[in-house]
Amino acid sequence: MTPFWIALQFLTTFPVRLSTMPTPQQNAQALLFYPVVGLLIGAILYGITLLLYALPLVLLSSVILVLWIWLTGGLHLDGLADTADAWVGGFGDKARTLEIMKDPSCGPIGVLSLVIVCILKWSALYVLLQKQLYIALILFPMLGRLVPLFFFLSTDYVRAKGLGSQLSQYLVRPMAVAILLLTPLVVLYWAWIGIVVIITFYLVLWYLRYKFIQRIGGVTGDTIGASIEIIELATLFSFVMVTFYLT
Repeated sequence: MTPFWIALQFLTTFPVRLSTMPTPQQNAQALLFYPVVGLLIGAILYGITLLLYALPLVLLSSVILVLWIWLTGGLHLDGLADTADAWVGGFGDKARTLEIMKDPSCGPIGVLSLVIVCILKWSALYVLLQKQLYIALILFPMLGRLVPLFFFLSTDYVRAKGLGSQLSQYLVRPMAVAILLLTPLVVLYWAWIGIVVIITFYLVLWYLRYKFIQRIGGVTGDTIGASIEIIELATLFSFVMVTFYLT
């Protein structure tokens, strides 16, 4: 169970304490439990929504979004801000882009990216709750946490001394591929809406991969974090939009 506790400690603000320092193999195995942690986050959002369903939608949407961010400690939003700053400030240069990503300060483009993503996510949450599709809340954190598996299976990690290099080296690839391919099928519970969400999920992932390879030759922790946020937003947004056409 150690890999699960590693995943829970890294991806959430839950007070998890490990008795020993994890090995590289255990860190890599923890990747396999990322979707499970995402499912747990989604289940909490769903449970709180059921508990607070009587609140006005504006207030409930805000509570769910803030809880979503709090549960993850804003970890992936930080990666999104760093990636946005680096993408604009790097002027197409790999070395400069990677250098800006390491800067802990957040520039105006990073702040703007956070505002845009949070506004869009809040708006989509409002519509989702308005349509009383509460159970769908379990999907988007789970799909977002498939992102690291996709990148570590398909893309080089550009920082040779980073933790990501070890994760890629020790990842159990057959199991990772199976999880990556089978987990999104849960969305088929919503029939054609689910098919659109799955297509959106893979198309956005491949596009992000293409852009990362084009600019920096692979991925970093920041770009993976940014991708988790983008995938959560893209799948949530596509789910909500399609409900106006297929229901």
